[in-house]
Order: sequence, then structure tokens, then C-alpha cells
Amino acid sequence: MREFLLSVAYDRWILPALLALPLLGAALVLIGNRTSTEGDDEVATGAADRPRLVATLVFALEFVLSLGLWWSFDAGRSGWQQRFDMPWIPSWGIRFTLGLDGIALMMVLLTTFIMVLASFGSWTSVRQKAAPYYALLLVLTTGMLGVFMSLDLFLFYMMWEIMLVPMYFIVGIWGGQRRIYASLKFFIYTMVGSLLMLVAIVYLGLQAQHEVTLHGMRQVVPDFSYDTIMATARVTPHAALWLFGAFFLAFAVKVPMFPFHTWLPDAHVEAPTAGSVVLAAIMLKLGTFGFLRLAVPLFPGAAMNPTVRTIILTLAVIGIVYGALVSLVQPDFKKLVAYSSVSHLGFVMLGIFALTVQSVQGALMVMINHGLSTGALFFLIGMIYERRHTRLIADYGGLARVVPMFAAMLTFVTFSSIAVPGTNGFIGEFLVLLGAFRTYPVLAVIAATSVIITAAYLLWAIQRILFNPLDKPVNEHVPDLNRRELLLMAPLLACIIWLGVYPAPVLRRMQPAAEQFVRIVETRAAMATADAQGGR
Repeated sequence: MREFLLSVAYDRWILPALLALPLLGAALVLIGNRTSTEGDDEVATGAADRPRLVATLVFALEFVLSLGLWWSFDAGRSGWQQRFDMPWIPSWGIRFTLGLDGIALMMVLLTTFIMVLASFGSWTSVRQKAAPYYALLLVLTTGMLGVFMSLDLFLFYMMWEIMLVPMYFIVGIWGGQRRIYASLKFFIYTMVGSLLMLVAIVYLGLQAQHEVTLHGMRQVVPDFSYDTIMATARVTPHAALWLFGAFFLAFAVKVPMFPFHTWLPDAHVEAPTAGSVVLAAIMLKLGTFGFLRLAVPLFPGAAMNPTVRTIILTLAVIGIVYGALVSLVQPDFKKLVAYSSVSHLGFVMLGIFALTVQSVQGALMVMINHGLSTGALFFLIGMIYERRHTRLIADYGGLARVVPMFAAMLTFVTFSSIAVPGTNGFIGEFLVLLGAFRTYPVLAVIAATSVIITAAYLLWAIQRILFNPLDKPVNEHVPDLNRRELLLMAPLLACIIWLGVYPAPVLRRMQPAAEQFVRIVETRAAMATADAQGGR
């Protein structure tokens, strides 16, 4: 397979193709829908399913193309692979530069995988204004993939903003009763952090400016190249703290870290099923990815400052325990899963800032596994909601006797979210706690207590939904999962088992990037400390 991919120059065109294909698909969905509705009513009605079919086929093609990255990627080499670089706006020093390391590789594959399922899972839940809905999902895919691939800070910011707009409309148009409030809250929180990040990016670009020849004249232009800024940009310790603070706020809101998490439960509860899945499985990872790619490596002196580091780790552990405790008292099953994301993403932040190879690899595994497990939970919640039109746990009871396939899948995915050994959730949390215990044993022990609370709130929830007495007549005739829903869940269950039993291929591809991250941060943090002490 690797030889075939090399023979077709796969590494030269695949990254821009993955960005362009969803945009082309969005145009096809909108144009095809307009053409199909120009005829008589009967023809228009017959063509009503075209947008979802076209979009799903485009997402499937995107996933198939991205699979080549798994085989073409050299697992034993650190640094950028599949790099693509071309001028974009030379007068501003902006280039269209893309590349992957082991971390970005897994995030790209997670994105293309989940988006196929998100499109397929919307076939029955979204019937009104289907064409713009699927077009927005496709544009959103380009934005998310662009964030993971960008090696130019201005391009990174552009992609960060591009993905914000589609999700705002997906929640605001196809969401629940409080969708306007939820979408505005999501937009405002994210936008405030994004604007501060833009200021920091411009400052860094000006610090790394260089001379170029444009129209026969020598000009000094900013340089937003990630590699150039890493190598040449030098800021004072005081400026580094402010710049790190700007990036921290942008990424902490997106994670979301405690206490910046308040937009998340509203957005999750009001979003349509696919919107909740994409938010949980991919968009929350953009915040933690931002810490790994930008905030910590660019400003290791500020990020590893003992006071700053302790504050962030403390907030992460508070989020772990707080998210679990709040989930314990939620009457709404979807909100329960939403608050559980605050807890799970706290493990990622703990792993990143504990700064050991084991903890960073564990953080990366939690990012992947949370996307699979929580995405599966949101799909199952959406399936039962379509049948009963309620998310309240108290409205159910005894469903295991009526919908055994649904009950079996919900129980299995719940075990995955609890991190039962043998499922995908275990390896990530185990590595985070193992690595964090080496540097912050007290915080690791406190974080470990949340595993018990997680088991309590999830097992109690499925007991009330599935195994309590079947005392409500309306639940006696709920249909079980159909073939489409079983087909939708099968890939997620397969990944849960695979990563729980044999995670080595994934860990092997991420290990060089994790080791490089730890090495760079430790080295540059020590240099920053030495410079600060020498300046005194």
C-alpha cells in the first residue's frame, strides 16, 4: 500500500485535496438542490433526499482518501510529513502551508471518520432545509481539518473562524427550543477568545518579519510561518505571559476548561444530534490541540512557570471532579453526557501540563477515545429521542425489555465512557494518571477519584433508563434500532473494541510527536528560565 501511495505522489496533493473536497461537495449539494426544486412538485418531492445522499457520498470519499495517511505516514519519524507549501498573500507574509505530525494525523482521521457518521446519522432527524444543513456540515469539515493541518498561524486563525460560523447556524436553525440562546452563547464565548488570539498572532508575525522582493522592491513583511516563529521569534518573559494568556483563553473556552465551560451544556442540549456529535467528538479537541500545537510550544517559559502551571493543573482537576459531580445530578440524559465532557477533557489538560511522555500520549488517547465514546452516546440519545421525543431520564424505565439492541449498545458504550479495561477509554486515562503521578502525585490521586463518580452517574443513568420497572405504557411499544442505525453504530463499536484491546498502532504513530513535544517544551522552558535569571 505504501509503495502504491508513493507511486501516485499521494503526499503532494492529499492535504489540499482534503480541504477542497468538502467545499466542492457543499457547492454540489446546494446546486443540485436548486436544480431539483425548479421542476414540478412531484419531481421536487422525489429529489428531496438528494442533498443527504450527495453529502454522505462526499464524506465517504473524504474518509477513504484520508485513510491513505495511515499507511503513508512514517511512524518512526518525528517532524512534519505530507507537507504542502505555496504563497498565498505575499504582501502580508502569509503562506498556505499544511503538514502533519503524529498528533495531527490522528485528529484528521478522527474528523473524517466521525463526519461520515454524522451525515449518515442525520438522515431521519433533519428533513427541513436539508441542503443548507449538509452544506454547512461540509464547510465545517474544511474548517476543522484546516486547524489540524495549518502550519501558518494566520491560516490557522482563518480556519478557526471558518468552523465557527457553520456550527452557529447548525445549532441556531436546527436546534431545540432554546437554540438561539445556545448558539449566541457559543458564538460570543468563542469569538472573544479568538480575537485575543488574533492579536497575539499578529504580534508574533511582526516579531518574525523578514525582507522580500515584491514588484521589484524590497519590503519588510510579517512572517506567520509556524516553523519560523518557533525558530526566530523572541519575546520578553513579560510579553510571553500576556501572549500565552491570549492563546490560553481562546483554547480554554474551546476545550472547555472550568470555569469557561458554561456554553457547552446549552450548545450540546440544543444542537441536533449530529451537531452534538461533532461538538463532542471533534470541536472540543481543537482547544486541546491548540495547547499542544501553539500555546505551550510557543511560550514554554510562561506555560511551565510554576505558578501558571499549578493554576492550570488545579483548574483541570477541578474540572474533572466538578464535571463528574454535576453529571451525577442531571435529570436530562443529554446534559449529563455534556457535563461528562468537561470531566473527560480535564484529563487531557492534566496530561498535557503534567508534561511526561506517558501523560501526553494518554492525553492524546483520551482525545480520540472521548470522540468515539461520547459521539456514540450522543447518537444513541438521538435515536431514542426520535422515538420518544424526551431526554429526561425519569420518562424512561425498563427499555431493555422492549429495545434489547439499543440497551446492549448503550450499556457497552457506557462501559467505554467509564473506562472499563478492555474498552478504549481505559488506556488513555490510565496513561494520563500514570504519567501525571510522576510529577504531580496529589493531583493525580484526586483526579483518579472521578473514575468512581463517573461509574456512579453513568451506571445509575442506564439503570433508570434500561433496567427499572417498565411502568410507563408509552414505553412498551418503542421500536428497536433499525438496520441504518445498527450500521451507523457498528464502526464506533469496532473502534471501541480495537483501541481497548490493541492500541499499539495508534500509540506508535503518536509517540515521536509526543516525545518531541515534551523535549521542546522542557528545553525551551529551561532556556527561558536561564534568560530570565540572567536578565536580573
